Amino acid sequence: MPFWYPIAFSRDVKNQPVATKLLDQRLVIWRTSAGLSVANDICLHRGVPLSMGRVNGEALVCKYHGFHYSADGRCVLVPANPDIAIPPKLCLKTYPVQEAYGLIWTTLGEGAYNLPDFHEWDDPDYQQILPEAVDLNAAAGRQMEGFLDVAHFAWVHTETFGDKNNPVVPRYEVEKVSNGIHVEYLSLVSNFPKGLQDLAPADFQWLRVFDVHFPFTARLTVYFPGNGRLCILNAASPISARKTRVFVPICRNFDKEMPLEPVYEFNYRVFAEDKEVVEAQYPEDLPLDLVAEAHIRADQTSIAYRQGLRALGLGVNYTS
Repeated sequence: MPFWYPIAFSRDVKNQPVATKLLDQRLVIWRTSAGLSVANDICLHRGVPLSMGRVNGEALVCKYHGFHYSADGRCVLVPANPDIAIPPKLCLKTYPVQEAYGLIWTTLGEGAYNLPDFHEWDDPDYQQILPEAVDLNAAAGRQMEGFLDVAHFAWVHTETFGDKNNPVVPRYEVEKVSNGIHVEYLSLVSNFPKGLQDLAPADFQWLRVFDVHFPFTARLTVYFPGNGRLCILNAASPISARKTRVFVPICRNFDKEMPLEPVYEFNYRVFAEDKEVVEAQYPEDLPLDLVAEAHIRADQTSIAYRQGLRALGLGVNYTS
């Protein structure tokens, strides 16, 4: 499908090839003066992963027989027979690639949509924070739906920011937009970590704005007291049908001089709470047939998300 997915951190792709996997396709990423390249991770001579090799100047070099591949995937040198005419079939399958928000993105399809909007990453008024990725043994659709769910705060996130004494989900509306949905949700559930929740004024109305970019990316903007803004990009990358790697770039326009360790720790704890539940969900695939599971009024975002995936023609049970 023509969608962009994050596959690695920009910081991890320097002067050596990096292996990754997207939708069960093994990929290699490498960097030359021409920029980034992404291709199937296989030398077309004897099937060795090119990620085992090295980058030599402008070429990706296979570890087994030293075949040299250019940035556009063409084999440009066969060291054992340097004078032969290199057959056209010695050309790697390459994919489009972009760098944004500290991540490397690719698509396995043609004519992909634009990347999701996360313009705060380039805004000097915001601090850019990039935690490590979170790996889950779960379908990307299940993880995404959990990120959008507001009814689980009081039950799953009781150790981080949720409150079992405040489980009610106020009414909210869902707006369908181009390739996504937009949700504005007001509640009294604080986004401060436990122990710091008295920092918010009494009866402060927390606004959480969700912007979904189909199929597996969503940004959450949390409106803090004093014009503070916390922006979180939940970019789920389906390694396979039931293995997902979640990249989570974060931007904020407050506390920019404070240490980042508490931010990382809080983020990891929140995702660990979600991970325990999401990995246990059954069926493992996200049901897009709305009669397959029961729904309540608080599930409007989940319902719209499933309807959006179904409208893309992805099938009744769609995971990646």
